[in-house]
Parts: sequence; C-alpha cells; structure tokens
Amino acid sequence: MASALPPLHGVRVVEVGNFMAVPFCGMQLADLGAGVVKVENPSGGDLTRAAGPFLDGESSNFIRLNRNKRSLALDLKAPEGKVLFRRLASSADVVIENLRPGTMDGLGLGYGVLSAASPRLIYLAATGFGNDGPYAHLAGLDIIAQAMSGLMSITGEPGAPPVKVGVPIADLTCALYGTIAVLAALRARDRDGRGQFIDVSLLESAVSLAVWEAGRYFATGEIPKPSGSAHQAIAPYQAVRSADGWFTFGANTQPHWLRCCAVFELEDLTRDERFASNERRLENRDALIAAIEAVTVTQPSAYWTERLGAAGLPRQIGSPMRFSATPARIERAGPLLGGDSAEVLRGIGVSDEELARLVRDGVTVQA
Repeated sequence: MASALPPLHGVRVVEVGNFMAVPFCGMQLADLGAGVVKVENPSGGDLTRAAGPFLDGESSNFIRLNRNKRSLALDLKAPEGKVLFRRLASSADVVIENLRPGTMDGLGLGYGVLSAASPRLIYLAATGFGNDGPYAHLAGLDIIAQAMSGLMSITGEPGAPPVKVGVPIADLTCALYGTIAVLAALRARDRDGRGQFIDVSLLESAVSLAVWEAGRYFATGEIPKPSGSAHQAIAPYQAVRSADGWFTFGANTQPHWLRCCAVFELEDLTRDERFASNERRLENRDALIAAIEAVTVTQPSAYWTERLGAAGLPRQIGSPMRFSATPARIERAGPLLGGDSAEVLRGIGVSDEELARLVRDGVTVQA
C-alpha cells in the first residue's frame, strides 16, 4: 500500500535558479516531496517567465519547469534581502543555484557564509564550466556545452554540418546529476552529520554521456563520427523506412538479431557471412539496412512495430520514476512571481507590518 508521504517529505530546499539546469533539478526534488522555495528577482523573476508560448499571460515553459514550488520574490542586492535570504537558508536543508561562479559569494550569500551559520547545509552550484579552471568565469549555454563536449560532432547524418541534440541535453543532464548529488549528500549527512558543497557543470555533464564513443576511442583510437539514428556499436539499431514513414527497432543481442530476421522474413541473412556477428554487421551496415528496408517499405510502421513487439524486440522506454510505496507528487503548476512571498517570509518570522514595508521598499513583491 502506498504511503501518504512522498520520499523527500520534510526536506527544505531554497532555489536561486534561472532558465533550465537548476530549475529542472529543483523540480525533481519538488516532485519527490521536498518543499522548494524559488527565490526570484522582484523585477521579472526567473528569465524563463519571459519565454513564450504563454498560457493566460504566464510562460508555458516556466509552468512546466517549476511545478510544485513556491515563489519568493526577494531582492538579493538589498541589505534586507540578504538578511532574509540568510534566515531562509538557515532553516533549509539544501540551497541550489546556477548563477555565474562568484555571484553568490559577491552577494555575501555563498557556501562559505551560509555553511558557517548552518554546517548541515548542502549547497549545489550548477555552472557552465565548473567553479575552477580556465573557463570558470564564462557564462555557459547548453549549445556551447554540446559543442565543446563533442556531442554535436557525433549528432546528425554522416557528412552533414554539426547538429545539436533536439532537447537541451547538457542542461537536463546537469540537472539530473545535480539531483542525484543532492540525494547522495543528504544520505551522507544522515550518516556524518555534515553538509557539503556540490559542483556540477554543463560541460562535464555533456562529456560524461560519450560512453560508447569514449570506449571505442580508447580501444581503437578511432575518432567518433555522426551516424544518423544508427547506434555506434550495434547493428541493426536505428530508424528504417516503412510504407508510411519510419520506425525504430534494435537487435542488440544475437537472439534479437535472429528474431529480427524472422519478423522481416529475412532468414537468409542469418546465413550470410557479412552479417554473422555484430562486428560484421557494423562493417556491412549499409548493405544490411538496404536489405531490411527492401522489406519494411512494403508495410506501414504500425504493422512492423506490432510484429516486433510480439517477438519481444525492444522499442520503447518506460516512465522515469515509479515508486511502489512512496509515490512522487504533482500538486501545483509553476507559481506566479512572488505568489508565495508572504507565506514564506512569515514562515521565517517576518511580521505583517514588516512584510508591508518590504513590499513598499521593493525588497519583495506579492502576486
């Protein structure tokens, strides 16, 4: 029987995030039950709020990236804003931010200051290129990380210009690594009683994805190249043509290869020396795919995917996280800017009179 409480119920997170990496990390933690307070500049908030398309005047992208969070509008450059942020952080388990390295330190709100007051605090900083090294001071973008990591050099069709992955894969991977790291740090704190600083970057996250490419390069010295939808080390494993478009399938083991040939009624390929092993199929992939597509173009995609599924050949990826006892939650959409300012500030001891003055002075706003 499922528990009424999600896994991270009771964990308090403060987010200072813009755009993608840290907001997506904060969303994972919020979905798992953490109480996430998103601290935003009163003048406009998270820059994603300005990115269309819009639903009833609110950014559809922002709503998607910031569900289950509360918004606190707070001017971190104002002296009172700094004081309030420190009070908020002192009651938190985790602070996550993706400002340029040194920005939070310059505000007097970096890990050194916050951890001195709260040694159990876990502080995650997501950056473009890390907190040290020759590029640490530079702003990072997903497309730059994709290019510098080499991902764009292996994406797309052979002989074509570089292509980025269709989704912001460096941002998203960095966010997921950040989530994993926060969870690990919480477990370490349970054991050791201390918080710590976590450094994740777009570039290192993107580089870490080149598992097959790095394996081939270190084994053979071969520089990876783009191969369209095809797998770098397995054949057949790609999109192929059908009578009404394309479909994907993969024969990643020898038994799958034999079943694949049975589905396509190409048993003669199992006796062809060019396709006797995965290595031989890789060497002769063009001829292999030509032989397969000569058959697949005779029927629509639905026909082939149904037959492949019935034969037990892999086609689809399941849902990300499903818990048998402590389910994740989806309770609210992304918040209005400052929509929770009063609630959050009252929660750290701010009186109604003080709140009204902070609003008049522009230190915070209420939706």
